[in-house]
Amino acid sequence: MKKEPQTAMLGHGYHAADYHGSMKQPIYQTSTYEFPNSQAGKDYFAWATGKEEMPDGAKMGNIYSRLGSPNTQLLEQRLAVLDETEDALVFASGMAVISATMLELATPNTVVLYTAPVYGGTHSFIDHYLHKYGVIHHVVEHDKSAEEVVADVKAAYPGLLVSAFFTETPANPTMDLYSVKKARKIADALGSEEHPVPVVVDNTYLGPTMSRQHENGADIVVYSVTKNLAGHSDVIAGAATGKTAWINRLRVARTFIGGILGPMDSWLILRSLETYTLRIAAQQKTTHEVAAALALHPAVKEVRYLGNLEQWSPEQAAFFKDEYQGTGSMIALHIHGDESAAFKVLDHLKVFRLGVSLGSTESLAEHPYSMTHSKVDDPIKLKLGITEGLIRLSIGLEASSDLIDDLNRSLDTII
Repeated sequence: MKKEPQTAMLGHGYHAADYHGSMKQPIYQTSTYEFPNSQAGKDYFAWATGKEEMPDGAKMGNIYSRLGSPNTQLLEQRLAVLDETEDALVFASGMAVISATMLELATPNTVVLYTAPVYGGTHSFIDHYLHKYGVIHHVVEHDKSAEEVVADVKAAYPGLLVSAFFTETPANPTMDLYSVKKARKIADALGSEEHPVPVVVDNTYLGPTMSRQHENGADIVVYSVTKNLAGHSDVIAGAATGKTAWINRLRVARTFIGGILGPMDSWLILRSLETYTLRIAAQQKTTHEVAAALALHPAVKEVRYLGNLEQWSPEQAAFFKDEYQGTGSMIALHIHGDESAAFKVLDHLKVFRLGVSLGSTESLAEHPYSMTHSKVDDPIKLKLGITEGLIRLSIGLEASSDLIDDLNRSLDTII
């Protein structure tokens, strides 16, 4: 029987009778597991390394905690249910899952397509790190049609294979949207049955229940679980979800690259998932109220927020209604002023915390131009709308009245 997400996060995949009646799964703080016999040890290694396919009906056992543990396995089961897909895989950080995914998919002399902006670390990894290994990157412009993008790529890279289409939507930090259905159309036109082009979506900003991107054609959805999913600023983690065929490729990559999530961190996230739907609903409601209040302040130039579709292009507004189920807790606040004005506002905040994460119980504020996106070349930042006057806000669980008073008082300092 299919259960609602808030119900599934409290019990899916766990049977207390298997754990001496413990209401919550114990933490398996061990590095090594004992095999029941030699044949089992041989089989587990063959399946874990990809040397052999695991037979139908066989059960994988534990080997070594770098490859997984009961805590990571239960977490992966619940993340797959939450994202309404076949499988999931957890990593030690959001960048660990992004780098492992791209290293698995992208090979020398192939082309990675991606939309901009993306998280600063992702930008640097694709533009600079992968470039060292002969991987070519191509930035897909938002306003071009699928047909135009396909024509551009074929003309620019004749004879080369496209290895992946990566998009982050909504984009960090500008909130720009990209249609995953359009990405799917582009990927299919540039791929083939022998060489399918996977669509990889960073869904960190909105998360599984507000943005069900597998329904729109994503093959692999990646998360910085640190953010909304864990949501308490006490754990670093990443995850990928998708069909088992794709996730198994990443599982083999994780085996050799490393970057597994530890049992304690997995346990903490399992705890956090129990309140996930409640937290994001409360944060979304507060974000509506904060965004509406900010729009009235004279120091504010623009409030970019998914709850106000009037500020988006007709195309983006149309596919937002088609592809998304929520508006989230992020605001891109553009003020009248430069970096010094932005710093003055940030340094006068008392309720908001000055920090670069997002999606947590506490509200956070940061300056993308000089912080999260500092490694992006200045001309590119300006082209993408990442200006000195942009402040990124992540709305937490505080009272909206306190957050509004805090922002108004700080914005008053630059009038």
